[in-house]
Parts: sequence; C-alpha cells; structure tokens
Amino acid sequence: MIPQPTAQQALADETFLLEADATIGLDDPSAQLIADRFAAQLRRSTGYALPVQGGTGTITLSTSGPESLGAEGYELRADASGVTVTATTAEGLFRGVTTLRQLLPAKAEADAAQDGPWEIAGTTISDSPRYEYRGVMLDVTRHFFTVDQVKRFIDLVSQYKLNRLHLHLSDDQGWRIQVDSWPRLTEHGGSLQVGGGAGGYYTKAEYADLVQYAAEHYITVVPEIDTPGHTNAALASYAELNKGDQAPDLYTETEVGFSSFAIDKDVTYEFLDDVFREVAEQTPGELLHLGGDEAHSTPHSEYLDFVPKAAELVLKHGKRVMGWHEIADGPLPAGTVVQYWGTEDPKAQVLAQKAVEQGATLVLSPANRAYLDMKYDAETPLGLDWAGLVSVEQSYSWNPATLVPGIPASAIIGVEAPLWTETLDDLEKVEFMVFPRLPGIAELGWSRESALDWTAYRERLAEQGPRWEALGVNFYRAPEIDWR
Repeated sequence: MIPQPTAQQALADETFLLEADATIGLDDPSAQLIADRFAAQLRRSTGYALPVQGGTGTITLSTSGPESLGAEGYELRADASGVTVTATTAEGLFRGVTTLRQLLPAKAEADAAQDGPWEIAGTTISDSPRYEYRGVMLDVTRHFFTVDQVKRFIDLVSQYKLNRLHLHLSDDQGWRIQVDSWPRLTEHGGSLQVGGGAGGYYTKAEYADLVQYAAEHYITVVPEIDTPGHTNAALASYAELNKGDQAPDLYTETEVGFSSFAIDKDVTYEFLDDVFREVAEQTPGELLHLGGDEAHSTPHSEYLDFVPKAAELVLKHGKRVMGWHEIADGPLPAGTVVQYWGTEDPKAQVLAQKAVEQGATLVLSPANRAYLDMKYDAETPLGLDWAGLVSVEQSYSWNPATLVPGIPASAIIGVEAPLWTETLDDLEKVEFMVFPRLPGIAELGWSRESALDWTAYRERLAEQGPRWEALGVNFYRAPEIDWR
C-alpha cells in the first residue's frame, strides 16, 4: 500500500472473500457519497449488486471510532467474517476507503466486469497522517485543462491521501479564473496558452464545480494568483496596470521573470483588492496563494514594499496568506504559509529560515525532488531539467524534517508536489509525469518517518502498476522499478 500505514498487522489464517451477496453498511448519512461511490466502482468491476444499507454489512463503514484517531485517522479490519472501516469523521472514513481499495485486487478498479476471486488477506490497520498539508499543484496557465480533465486528476491523486489541490490560475501565458470586475482578464488574458493555441478559463460556475468535486474527495483547493511577476496576461488585458500605461502583447513562450505590476500605482492595489475578493468568495479553503516568485523585473525595494500590501489584501478578504519562499524577504503577517521550492541554494534556505523566524510555517516543494515536471532522465521526451533530472528514487529519498538546515520540525506543516505544464498539453502527458513520482511525495506527507525506506517502497510501488493499468493511467515505467 501507498502511503504506508502507521501500523499494520497480518491476521494469520484469515482471508476476506467478497461474494455476490455482499452488502455495504453505513452508520453515518454524512458519508453516504463515500459509500455510494465505493459501491459503484465495485459494481462495475465485480458485477455484484452491492446494495448500500444502514447499519452493518459485509463491508461496514462507521464513524463511531475513538476521538484519538483525529480528523483523518481510521482503523480497518479484514477477516473471514467481513471488513470494517472505522473513523470519527467522514474524512477519516474516506482515507480508510482509499486503503481498502488498495487491499482489493487491482482489477477492482476496472470499468468493466472482471473475473474473481475478490480476496483480501486478513489484516488490521491503524492509520493517521504525519503532516496536515499534503498537496499537489496543477498549473493550468501554461496549458489549460478543462473541468473534466481536472476532475480526472482529482480522482487519481485522491487515492494517495492528498488533501490539497493548489491551482496555479494566473501567469504570463494565461488568466484562468473569471473575475467579474475585470472581465478582460479572461476575455483577452485567458485566450491563449503556450505555443499560441486556444487557451480557456473557468467560469464561476465551473470553478465552483471543481471546488465541490475536490471537497467530495476531501481535498481543499488552494488558488494562486501570482504577483507581482508572472503577470503578463493581466498586463496585456489592462494597460493601466503597467508602469507606462502601455499594454504588452499576449505571451505564449516559456521564459520567466520579465513581467511586473506597476508597484507604485494605486490601481494595482485596487485591482488586487477586487481579484482577491472575488477569488476568496469562490474558495472555501483558508489559504490564498499570492505567488511572489521570480519577480526579477520588480526592483527589490519595490518588491519589499509590494508584498506586505498584497498580503494585507488577502487578509482583508478572510484568507491566510500563502506564497513562494521569496516573500519571506520582508515582513509576513501572522499565520503565513511559505512554500519552499529551493534545492540546495543557500539563499533559498536563508529565506526559509527568515520565514520561520517570523512565525510562518513551511510547505516543502524542493524543485530537485518534488517538481513533477522535471525530466526523469536525459531521454525523457517531456518536461524540463533546470533543477536537474529527478528519478523516482530521487523524488522519494528525502526527509522533510531535515531538508532545510536550521528549521525545527514543528515549523513544517507538509509537502507539495508542483506540476508546471510548459511542455504538457494534454492529460496523458500529465499522467506520464505525475505517475509514478507523486505517490512517493504523498507517502512522505502521510507516513511516519521510520517507515520511509526506498528498498521497501520500490517493491510496494511496483504493485501499483496493475492498478494504474486498470485505471487507464499513462504512467512512466521507470527502469528502477520491477513492475508487476
């Protein structure tokens, strides 16, 4: 299984067999959707009726567990008499069901009826997460992805107990979220993408649909509006946001660091006030990401003036500030979450330390470990290599607690695997870069430190291959894994 559970014990001489007369029992109406979706998948693959009923069943899902399990913890027992998944919340029950899906044969994920038997070796599991923030980022600006494509992405990543989806919604190449008060952001700024093809954006109804779908998979959306650099799509849409009141052309290349808002103009902050307000109104999660990275065209003194003003506008609309580690060069408001994307760069490490000294917490996304758009090796046909080549082993073999020198473990709240899409223009290419590396980042975020071992992990990862085949995932068959 991935992630590795906190504690698991085999039950000798016990095997659960799912048969045609099986039922699924549920004692909490708030978890009805979890039971219904689980049953629907098993109906497709087994051909069994699998009715969902109140109370107990052959498979019982219950939220009567002890409070000590916490919001995401669960207990699971499988033996000859049945399977029970117990939690204290629907969220914990969802995490337990993701484990139960992995205990079943891989063909249980198929879309058409398969031959049995449907067995689970007897086991008990008690499980809860190491970190509170376990995320993946999808860049929908360089190349745009539709609502259905993002839903497919959510379906896949949620199977590894991730609980944050960071959507990179604005950049030089496109603006992807509707803002009523500044309509040209999407009408003009969202019209293209890398390479010059048609772009796209999410209407408020579509974004609400995505946020709801993610929530049904116990994933919170973290929206990012990148500032003050990475802003050409906005600058091309509204001339007054530029220093010389001259709008640039739309941009469809991939170089970075050339764009900047006019830091000294009131209209810049009026614009951000409106944008942050409308994005905050559409997003139930507590975080709003203001970017802050690679603002090479913003004079540093202006950058240091800008970030506190932008952060104050995030707070004004009821959200906590999140930003890339560069924002820590100046004062940060209480509750800030800083996303560290550095490698072994001493300057980035100093900024991480400055963030923690100000009371900020860290989410770790080291580019040479966690960036899913980095090439696996020199022959990889997709992706980039500016942070190095990132094999499956390299993406897994690091410890969040010790990555940045001088940072106390208590300051780290989790990990995130970003996926930038300069070279990825369809979902099959996304899947190729995400799998098999993302499950390893998910395990770093969920499993206890003592369980992290590459040799054991690569054996468990090999078992995921047939599961991805059943799901139709276009995964990279990394040569360091002995795929089943």
